[in-house]
Amino acid sequence: MSQFFSLHPDHPQPRLIRQAAEIVRRGGLVAFPTDAAYALGGHTGDAALLDRIRRIRGVDERHHFTLMCRDLSQIATYARVDNAQYRLLKTATPGPYTFILEGTKELPRRVLHPKRKTIGLRVPDHPLATALLEELGEPLLISTLLLPGEEVPLSDAEDIRERMERQLDLVIECGTCGAEMTTVVNLADGAPALVRAGLGPLAPLGLC
Repeated sequence: MSQFFSLHPDHPQPRLIRQAAEIVRRGGLVAFPTDAAYALGGHTGDAALLDRIRRIRGVDERHHFTLMCRDLSQIATYARVDNAQYRLLKTATPGPYTFILEGTKELPRRVLHPKRKTIGLRVPDHPLATALLEELGEPLLISTLLLPGEEVPLSDAEDIRERMERQLDLVIECGTCGAEMTTVVNLADGAPALVRAGLGPLAPLGLC
């Protein structure tokens, strides 16, 4: 049965952030709000956690996971980024965007796309997500909390708690959260290519 934390939407309580980070470090699976929809997140290198997320999401090994990073310096550690890509990332982060990039050897192979060796990366603009990443000192491996057969991600903490409390270790409530997903852009093949139009506007990326 999952724990449930209720945090202040603008100034998340440090004590609860520390507890949430410890749950992640112990291999726990957490549902938490972002600047887009709710996400499932946990420790990057945990194979069992990957399997749990895949079962919940109903996806296979070809599913693109996302690494949620504190800032651009973390992204540069885990993905191959050239100068043009870096300038684009700097324009659009933090914010509700996910960028597909080639992963580096710092990442376990199990989290990369099996053929393309790519991964999604993003820097959130949300007090809770930012505070949790700061406390952890490392990225979170995440996936949108979109259940099989549903078209819209879950967006209410109490609903998530009621429906999924036996599948999660922690549910975090932190004010209102939307149900729109991030804009996804593929940067791994050279010129930016839109994969999914979402919450992030396209104009800053030159894609509209």
